[in-house]
Amino acid sequence: MDGRRESRNVEDRRGKGGSAAGLGIGGVAVVAIITLLMGGNISDVFRNVQSAGGLSAQTASYEPTEENEALAKFSRQILASTEDVWSAYFRQTGIGNYESPTLVLYTGTTSTSCGTGQAAMGPFYCSADKKLYIDLSFFSSMKSQLGADGDFAYAYVIAHEVGHHVQNLLGTLSQAHSQMARMSSKDSNRMSVRIELQADFYAGVWAHYESSMFSSIEEGDLEEAIRCASVIGDDYLQKKAQGYAVEESFTHGTATQRMRWLKKGMTTGDIRQGDTFSLRDSQL
Repeated sequence: MDGRRESRNVEDRRGKGGSAAGLGIGGVAVVAIITLLMGGNISDVFRNVQSAGGLSAQTASYEPTEENEALAKFSRQILASTEDVWSAYFRQTGIGNYESPTLVLYTGTTSTSCGTGQAAMGPFYCSADKKLYIDLSFFSSMKSQLGADGDFAYAYVIAHEVGHHVQNLLGTLSQAHSQMARMSSKDSNRMSVRIELQADFYAGVWAHYESSMFSSIEEGDLEEAIRCASVIGDDYLQKKAQGYAVEESFTHGTATQRMRWLKKGMTTGDIRQGDTFSLRDSQL
């Protein structure tokens, strides 16, 4: 990414929110993973984080580290790449004009149109304000807690959230959320898996054109992304957190599924091949 442009669609809120106290970001992430995978919601995450260590106000003397600054620059460059790729794709395929999302960099907690965002939640996309949120310490947690590391692994995380934005622009996200509101918890989780796997596919589509446009992705990079996809599968995370996996509680898909859809997007570069909603569960 050396010399590549940086997106201006970025809000830098680092040091303006709350920070994790006692637990550290890695510990907060573990609490969040366990809470969500045991069937809790975002409110439960907030309560459990507070009881386990709490959140404290960020001090006015906040100074980003050199590593944090490098990650911020890299994130802006990856966002710029997604802007270039998806703008060209929308235009060339006749979809229309691509409306770029805003990337919000924050530390600890921040306000969003979808509620209070917390580092414990990991990176997330809010369709209500068309912004994707990330506390850059998540990348350190990826490395220390999950063993997922490398530039392309980090880029995949951002591209996945942008994938949700693409779903939002195409109307897929709102349709899926509308159906989920009328479903049982079990069926809603199954729908969530399909949403997430399609976002993985779209991340792969981005990588396909990023590579063809800039020749920036090498074999080792692909391995990084695939490794990252494998360790953020619901089955892997549940087994890591509690020693076993409960399929009915899956919301993001298994490691195998996430790797499969990411690779399919990278191979085809065609969003028409990414329909995860009309397939049987066994076909995912």
